[in-house]
Amino acid sequence: MDSYKEECSAEEQKNFFAVLKVRFEKNTSRHKDLEWAGVQEKLEAHPKKVQSLMAMEKTGGEPDVVGHDQKTGEYIFYDCSPESPKGRRSLCYDLEAHTSRKEFKPENNVIDVAADMGIELLSEEEYRGLQQIGNFDTKTSSWIKTPANIRKLGGAVFCDRRYDTVFVYHNGAESYYAARGFRASLKV
Repeated sequence: MDSYKEECSAEEQKNFFAVLKVRFEKNTSRHKDLEWAGVQEKLEAHPKKVQSLMAMEKTGGEPDVVGHDQKTGEYIFYDCSPESPKGRRSLCYDLEAHTSRKEFKPENNVIDVAADMGIELLSEEEYRGLQQIGNFDTKTSSWIKTPANIRKLGGAVFCDRRYDTVFVYHNGAESYYAARGFRASLKV
C-alpha cells in the first residue's frame, strides 16, 4: 500500500525541487563541498525516490542532504525538521507491538510507515551524526532502529536532545506518545 507516496505532476515536482534547493542553499553546513546541480540531476533520474522525499516533506520531515557516498555516488537525505516530524508521531514501534495492544491502539507503527514511504529509520549512529550538524528533538523524541536483541525482549529504542546532550532511551515497543515520531534517511 502506497498511501504516503503519490505520483506528482511536473509542476509539483518543479515546486518541490525549488523547496529542496532553498533548504539546501540555506543549510550549507549540512553538506559542505556539495553542489545542488548534482543533487537535482540525481533526483531527476530517480522519480520513485522523489516520491519518498515528497512523503518525508508532507509528513513534516524537512528532508535535506547530509552527505554523499563516494563509493555509490548516492546523496544521503535525513529528516532535518527541528522536532520529530509531526505527521509521523503517535506510532508504536512495529506491527508486533501494534498487534499486542489490546486497547487504545495507535493508528499505525513506525516500521510499516517507513516501509510504505520507502525510507529507513535512522540508526543510533546516524541519529548522533545528525545531532552533530544541529540541535534536533529538543522538545520531542524519535524512534530509531532497535537492535534485534532488545526488540526480542519487547523493547524499542528512541533518542532526543536535552541539556545539550543526546540521550538514548528505551520503552516497550507497544508504547506511543504525541511527542514521539521517527526520523529517517533516504539515499538517492
